[in-house]
Amino acid sequence: MLLSLRRTLLANFDVSGLSWTSSAFLRGSAPSSRHHSEAQSPGPAQTLLSSKTGLYPVDILDDDPEGHREAALAYYATLRGGAPPPAAALSLPAGEQVHLEAASVCLCTLHRDEPRHKILVLVSPQDTKTVVAVYVKESWWATEDVLRTSDPAREGLMEVQTFGERIVLFLLNVVIFGRLERKLDDDDMFFLPHSVREQAKILWRDGAAVGFYTTKRKGSLCGDGTGACYLLPVLDTVFVRRGHRRQGLGVAMLQDFCGTFRDEEALGVSWPISPAMYQGRV
Repeated sequence: MLLSLRRTLLANFDVSGLSWTSSAFLRGSAPSSRHHSEAQSPGPAQTLLSSKTGLYPVDILDDDPEGHREAALAYYATLRGGAPPPAAALSLPAGEQVHLEAASVCLCTLHRDEPRHKILVLVSPQDTKTVVAVYVKESWWATEDVLRTSDPAREGLMEVQTFGERIVLFLLNVVIFGRLERKLDDDDMFFLPHSVREQAKILWRDGAAVGFYTTKRKGSLCGDGTGACYLLPVLDTVFVRRGHRRQGLGVAMLQDFCGTFRDEEALGVSWPISPAMYQGRV
């Protein structure tokens, strides 16, 4: 079940995939370095870091958005300059190899209101709007592994606090929901990247992030360019991954939201509400 609570429309948002003219994804504009790489002896294919290391990005990433941005930009500049990386290609879990070149990577802006917070992602050669890996700690990680944790304390609903958790929230929202687990051909709801100040909780289950919900705090601004504020706490966006739907997780998040603001006289839910919510596929 997909719990979609709000449609936020933006004129320059391309709902057919993962690209924004507002710079959520910045594709490399430099000429492809494939010819340059082929002219030299290509390095061996690099294997994605995975659970074999025993740790995952959310467990080891420093809470340093600026440092992460600088490392990503430096690696990206190397690719755009035509210099071949230590490994000429990356081997995906399915056995496919992706050339590491400027044409294969994108710089993504994590938040709609903080352009400096960026991550570098690798896209599928068959579908350039599908993210297959993320560059973290000077290594490439499979998207699904970035959504995992080795910390047993991460279980249930956990408030998003660290930069690593913000990356997980972005991937769930923009990559998993926005591209992989949403009916692109239907008039379905979608979410924009969240604000850097977004109040959010990620639902962790058996070592994986399987959902999230976000709220608008009472008294917070309703949007940029307006002085209007929310008069009550609002449940804004909710998502549960396909493999975990119809197990009561949506109801659990709704209950958690109500419990968090138990002292309030009234609570709100963003409108419009998706058909899935009306049909009760929780």
